[in-house]
Amino acid sequence: MPNKTSTKVFGLLLVAFACFSTSGAGALFSQTVVAPGTILPICLNHSLSSRKSKPGDVISGRIMQDVPLQNGSSIHSGTRVIGRVLSVTPAANGGNAQISFQFDSIQLGHSAIPITTNLRALASLLEIDDAQLPLYGGDRGTPSTAYTTVQIGGDEVVYRGGGPVARGETVVGKPVYGGVLVTVSSAPGAPCRGAVEGNNQPQSLWLFSSDACGVYGYKGLSISHAGRTNPAGQIVLSTSNRDLNIRAGSGMLLRVDSQ
Repeated sequence: MPNKTSTKVFGLLLVAFACFSTSGAGALFSQTVVAPGTILPICLNHSLSSRKSKPGDVISGRIMQDVPLQNGSSIHSGTRVIGRVLSVTPAANGGNAQISFQFDSIQLGHSAIPITTNLRALASLLEIDDAQLPLYGGDRGTPSTAYTTVQIGGDEVVYRGGGPVARGETVVGKPVYGGVLVTVSSAPGAPCRGAVEGNNQPQSLWLFSSDACGVYGYKGLSISHAGRTNPAGQIVLSTSNRDLNIRAGSGMLLRVDSQ
């Protein structure tokens, strides 16, 4: 039986491979409309650093599970979401380091669908890895598709061996290939919203809980501006540490706003 350390290392390799794999890229849709409120679960292809990033740098992330759309089609896992760095403020004189960026298009074949997004949640590579480890320990006879796991940001348990996604005795969704489909909720006192603009269909949240909101696994890091209000679509991260460094392989929940 493998120990937890070896399982964790193997899991990190799987996460990195999944983020940078080109398999499953989305097909080209001629008239794709991404409704406001749709959540895009992505894995970052690029690091964001207060020392190395520069305004104008192109950044991207890969959608990590199929995202259903209201017209019955879907954005496939592996599809790239493209953005750019807007500004970088290194830490100086005791001040916080800060970085501003935005994701503003979905790449489908040789075409790009313009979108405006805000940031609901951010998780480190270690948080992503932990959410894929079996809750009760695994063995060589148990496939990962049958693991019982815990989502990031809450106490929601995913029973991948044919069960639901549940918080206690309350069923909030179901596991699917590559992630989960759940109804988005808002935790009391949290700034993130539940369903918006009538888009209350189950959402693709990958490894995040239904009410995940904020930063997980990055000590001292905060979302200073999520991009929901003016300037819409511009996301600002700041840190109380000397430097800001979001590693490639980190996970994000982006939410599409009205154009």
